Amino acid sequence: MSFQLVLFGGTGDLAWRKILPALFQAYRHQTLPKDGRIIGVARDKMSDEDFRTLIGERLQNVEGEKRPELAEFTEFAKQLFYQSCDLNKSSDYGALKQKLEEHPTDLCVMYLATAPHLFTTICEHLGATGLNTENTRIVLEKPLGQNLKTNREINATVKNFFSEKQIFRIDHYLGKPSVQNLFALRFGNSLFEPLLRRDTVSSIQITLSEQIGISTRGPFYEQTGALRDMIQNHALQLLCAIAMEPPINAHADAIRDEKLKVLRSLTPWTAQTLRSDIVRGQYSAGLVAGVAVKGYAQEVGVAANSQTETFVALKTEVNNWRWAGVPFYLRTGKRMAEQDARIVINFRPTPHPIFQTPNGAANQLVIHLQPKDGMALHLFAQGQALSATPKNTASTLGPLLSPVQLDLDFDKRFGSDRVGAYERLLLDALSGRLNLFVRSDEQEAAWAWVEPILQDWETGDAPLHTYPSGTWGPSQSKVMIASAGHHWDED
Repeated sequence: MSFQLVLFGGTGDLAWRKILPALFQAYRHQTLPKDGRIIGVARDKMSDEDFRTLIGERLQNVEGEKRPELAEFTEFAKQLFYQSCDLNKSSDYGALKQKLEEHPTDLCVMYLATAPHLFTTICEHLGATGLNTENTRIVLEKPLGQNLKTNREINATVKNFFSEKQIFRIDHYLGKPSVQNLFALRFGNSLFEPLLRRDTVSSIQITLSEQIGISTRGPFYEQTGALRDMIQNHALQLLCAIAMEPPINAHADAIRDEKLKVLRSLTPWTAQTLRSDIVRGQYSAGLVAGVAVKGYAQEVGVAANSQTETFVALKTEVNNWRWAGVPFYLRTGKRMAEQDARIVINFRPTPHPIFQTPNGAANQLVIHLQPKDGMALHLFAQGQALSATPKNTASTLGPLLSPVQLDLDFDKRFGSDRVGAYERLLLDALSGRLNLFVRSDEQEAAWAWVEPILQDWETGDAPLHTYPSGTWGPSQSKVMIASAGHHWDED
């Protein structure tokens, strides 16, 4: 298959940190079609060779094993080209069209790695220039809009020029091998699926924590915040993956239909729950991995009195027959104690105890997303050591059980050099596979659910708690979860 991938924002941060390294890995794995061109598009004036040199230098900053050798990059660079373009200037799109027509291909993928407010402008110019053919696909980065209104406006404009089957709304968390294994765990095995329901599960936690701050992304983050950046998309997609009903088949719309049902079943917010079930915070100066770091308000491009949240913790429920009454806790933050992404499924204790368990603990299934990729099933077993029965324990209870776990490390089992998230999604976009991309009605349902939170915060009445960098966020998040008799799962 011959292709052209047009990368708008081709010299930007996302392009060289994520997209181009992923395309290089696909080239290295021999899964990137050789008869293809990758065309970087940006305002800068440079030649194809200048662009290749720039990308070659920047790819030297990626992590060790993924860093290209000179000979490898020289061959890969033959697929790299560049086109200068002012995204607001129609004549520049004519020049882009001419460059594309110089090398006709089976498929053209337009990847919009730009600020979301430019999506409508780009699509309108693509349509006016005739670059929205039936052989064109368009990839849209998140966040798609700032709220429900802007999300609908962007989707409406894009749909004026492309059909839904041509639109690939990317959420890189769905491309992670661990998230794909989550679907395999649930729907490829008969063991766990009967257990994932209100009768056996007491609570579910989803944690997406980062040790890094915002770096040079201050202006972007000031307009985004943790709720838009992580909860509205990544966290809710993970919630859907763990809570959805089995789809009738593995086709994209069958999967997305079930995810949509979950989003529409989330408990609506009330004036009371907006205060009792949501905690937002902002990191202050502290120590991360023993290194002193500054607070968010001191970062470049951040207003001194900024009310932008870098931490969110919340409680919700899925109101359907499977999950009614089971709390789902979502938490994300920057400058946290650890780099961690995990889903913790807490099972109910045995209905009639005949053994002693440590501190009333119960079984857990922990699904690790990053930096570890795998899962651990926490159980109890009887060891061989003899111990006296505590005086305050009823004599009818048997011996004290010890916690044990079954631990599956996917990197050890399948190797660490697996297809990464962006690599997987880029290859799926080239093949037209929509399973791991988000449909417009999914996005609208997610925005509709977070909209009351955004509106409440805009009033200025909702508290913004600070937390020292290198911790697990504001203490109020522990109070929130403890009020329901639970606690955050932290190593």
